[in-house]
Amino acid sequence: MDELNINFDFNIDSFEEIDFDFFEEKRYNIAKPKIQKSKNVNYKYAKEYAKEIVINKGSRYYSFIDGSFIFGDFIEAFLVENDKCAKVTLSTLSMSQENIDSFANLLNNGYISELNIIISDYFFSHERNNLVKYMFEVLDIEDKFQLSVCRTHTKITLLEFDDKKVVISGSANLRTSDNLEQISIEENNELYNFNLEVHQRIIDEFKTINKSIKSKKLWQVVQNHTQA
Repeated sequence: MDELNINFDFNIDSFEEIDFDFFEEKRYNIAKPKIQKSKNVNYKYAKEYAKEIVINKGSRYYSFIDGSFIFGDFIEAFLVENDKCAKVTLSTLSMSQENIDSFANLLNNGYISELNIIISDYFFSHERNNLVKYMFEVLDIEDKFQLSVCRTHTKITLLEFDDKKVVISGSANLRTSDNLEQISIEENNELYNFNLEVHQRIIDEFKTINKSIKSKKLWQVVQNHTQA
């Protein structure tokens, strides 16, 4: 039987901020909802959370996470904690510069062998000359990176290790959203392969990096050398 772990990681103290009169029985309620304060959750918390995730064959985790929890930090902490190199394929609505820097560190330190990111066209259109340009500058390392753009709202991260295939999905984007979020973490070959096939089709159709350029330049160098 699959291992199922359920974690509730939101700030229980915030219940003191709830206006319970808001829940009184009535047909319609158009009052402005009361905003709950979230405790600060930093990278150390993501690292502690990553330590709780032990991936075995068929293991599964389902967790609620605090709105200030940064999902991109969890990916970094999880890879570093396991000290393994992985192929990473993910789709997300949006991301931050901190997320991009995190992936650059993972690439440069040998934790990611291949990085494929599918981003929304909404994000791309707004960040074409800013974060998207920055992504090309710092992530296009040794032909390991590909960025694809389409009308996506999915939040799926696929991690492929030598011996395990992990699917992480849920409501959270890579950056914080100040909302209660949920994520599912599952070691499942069949689910991984299904999602990878869908993602690979999107990558092939909507990629932004023409990787054949480098091979063309290489051939030009060879030709110039032989003609010299």
